[in-house]
Amino acid sequence: MVDVLRTGSVGLRTRPVRVVLSALGIAIGIATMIAVVGISASSKADVLRQLDKLGTNLLVATPGESMFTGKKTELPEGAEKMVLRVGGVERSGAIGSIDGSVRRSDKISEDETGGIAPQAATEGLLGTLRGKMKTGAWLNKANGRYPSVVLGSVSAQRLGITAPGQQVFLGGRYFTVIGILDDLPLAPEIERSALVGWDAAKKYLGFDGHPTSVYERSADSAVGSVRDLLPRTLNAENPQDVKVTDPSQALQAKAAAAGAFTDLLLGLGAVALLVGGVGVANTMIISVLERRHEIGLRRSLGATRGHVRIQFVTESLLLSGLGGVAGAVLGSLATVAYATGTGLPPVVPPWAIAGGFGATLVIGTIAGLYPAVRAARLSPTIALQTA
Repeated sequence: MVDVLRTGSVGLRTRPVRVVLSALGIAIGIATMIAVVGISASSKADVLRQLDKLGTNLLVATPGESMFTGKKTELPEGAEKMVLRVGGVERSGAIGSIDGSVRRSDKISEDETGGIAPQAATEGLLGTLRGKMKTGAWLNKANGRYPSVVLGSVSAQRLGITAPGQQVFLGGRYFTVIGILDDLPLAPEIERSALVGWDAAKKYLGFDGHPTSVYERSADSAVGSVRDLLPRTLNAENPQDVKVTDPSQALQAKAAAAGAFTDLLLGLGAVALLVGGVGVANTMIISVLERRHEIGLRRSLGATRGHVRIQFVTESLLLSGLGGVAGAVLGSLATVAYATGTGLPPVVPPWAIAGGFGATLVIGTIAGLYPAVRAARLSPTIALQTA
């Protein structure tokens, strides 16, 4: 085996520039394939990490349209407390829409809303959503009775507010910002809201007390049964007028679609790998033509056709293997660099590296077969004469 490797590497050691250029095609193909798989796996791992953190046991109940009148229905007052009576429900919270706009000051036109929605919020909303405060405090029984407001992350950004203590103009009066929420992937509507305490919304903003969305968090095993019971709990007469959605489905679909384009990009990597294989075959054919004298000399000294074939197939495998190793390293580094730069967990599946390297060996074998057979068929006498 050692003699075979030493003999097969002669052509590589004597033509280093050609080796680098030939292996480059293989390296690009393998690097592309590994990077595509790695980046896709990193994106999927990030989504699954979010799902593990946020959970898939959150349901949202909202009023639908009456099938009899076609008008928008209402959820009953205290709906979030009614939901807690359903078996399996652990926490609940609610928001209610408030008429008006949220502005930085009363000098700004009412038409310039910035897409920020004023909402009444119950105290249990933050815990139900598993949300966190970026800064400041959440609404409670004390501050929820006064003109105080908690801003979603997007709302705070649009209003230019970075810390508690500042004021915003809401519903004809100023409210003091007591906190800013962190991102809420499962409730993007909250990120674009200005949240006021339930009692304060009734007292200062004319809120009627009917929630527009009720959020509940249940045990994982009870999600199915809770989904069925929520409409009947919130509207026993017309349960069909209550819509129940699962906000985590968007993240689950994103995780499932994380590799949607992987096959296409892997195809492009395979094309690059095929081109690299053609380059290796071309290099080996040229090597056979240039080394006729060497082949003739070896045959004259007793080497069989099988020995010559093994020599050139080994050389092709070594050439492809070098490209495969370089491609695996480049692809892994590209994945780590991209994941680190975008805040994703870097994931390079071992099967991708093993599969990519295995593909190089297959390409190397195929690319070296014809040149090896051609070299073995050379007559020692003719090879020495044409040298």
